[in-house]
Amino acid sequence: MNTGKTSSHIPMTQFAVVAGELQVGGQPLTRIAARIGQTPFYAYDRSLITARVAELRRALPDAIRLHYAMKANPMPALVCHMAGLVDGIDVASAGELQVALDSGCSPDEISFAGPGKRVEELQRAVAAGILVNVESARELPALADAGERLGVAARVALRVNPPFELKSSGMRMGGGPKPFGIDAEQVPALLGEIGRLGLAFEGFHIFAGSQNLQADAIIDAQQNAYRLAVELAAGAPAPVRVLNLGGGFGIPYFPGETRLPLDAIALNLEEIARRAAVDLPGTRLVLELGRYLVGEAGIYVCRVIDRKRSRGHTYLVTDGGLHHNLAASGNFGQVLRKNYPVMIGNRAGHEAAEPCTVVGPLCTPLDIIAAKVALPDAAVGDLVVVFQSGAYGASASPAAFLSHPACAEALV
Repeated sequence: MNTGKTSSHIPMTQFAVVAGELQVGGQPLTRIAARIGQTPFYAYDRSLITARVAELRRALPDAIRLHYAMKANPMPALVCHMAGLVDGIDVASAGELQVALDSGCSPDEISFAGPGKRVEELQRAVAAGILVNVESARELPALADAGERLGVAARVALRVNPPFELKSSGMRMGGGPKPFGIDAEQVPALLGEIGRLGLAFEGFHIFAGSQNLQADAIIDAQQNAYRLAVELAAGAPAPVRVLNLGGGFGIPYFPGETRLPLDAIALNLEEIARRAAVDLPGTRLVLELGRYLVGEAGIYVCRVIDRKRSRGHTYLVTDGGLHHNLAASGNFGQVLRKNYPVMIGNRAGHEAAEPCTVVGPLCTPLDIIAAKVALPDAAVGDLVVVFQSGAYGASASPAAFLSHPACAEALV
């Protein structure tokens, strides 16, 4: 089957093709477009999300609790679906907190991380009874004040900026000076302050980085995080009840990348769980994942509205672009722009023609969906599909840029 992707991208076999048309959630793409009533849109396949979580459950030891990092995709319907699959949800704002609470997830299993929590957000977190991952000394008295007014002890963990980083990580969030978390060397003093203020200490959150496809790098970071947590626990005002080892699991976006192997990571977590039973008895070990759970289950779909030639090169101009899918345009952290895997969703069985460039309607040369890719000859009205779009898509893009219409989202 020729899906129109370059051969160097890993095949997007998670989605079936029937009669030359991509299927999402068992439905043809054109039917989904008609059901949604517009393009562009994001479509997320709930069966693929369920299967990914089940795959992880089979691979990981029973002692590891799985949390969904909602910042990857906060669509309410998706979060509600995820709440029935995972053990907890991690949020990064009061807005996300409300979605998590509405999903039915127990407040006992919701945590809140972020380097700039407003006093009002901290108050809402304490009132909801969730765990706050403290990232600054400034947060502690605000949490204590909120707890005193509400008559409850605020639940807190310390987010630690470790002295190490997640090697080969797409986004490094630990090691060296960082806005995230509290430097490990400052943690002992703050543990004492937590005890003095009467806060309910529960543990540590150590997140070194994300989007990593190297199992050995993830294993190294997990081992380092565990050793650091045991060291810091000696000065804690209460036993450690939860240790969030972060995540870091990546998905393949670009040519030459392959999927992350889980076997060695699972064996490493089994070893950590055995050690924790002795070193930190009663501690819940948490793995916090976002992109890995939802990224490959989503596609971004836009419609060709013009086909034009410019000095010998074909451009497919669509109604979607960087204002909806900033990451696919290459403007969300890429140093050198590379294409996400793309296809013409309603021409999946057609042979690729000469290279073309897929662009959006925005008046900027940055609005590129795919550059110089071999796709079947596409006509006005055809549907361009961008794979690997289930995470950091709609919510991570500048939707108001140039005042074009918003995109839709659907859980199929």
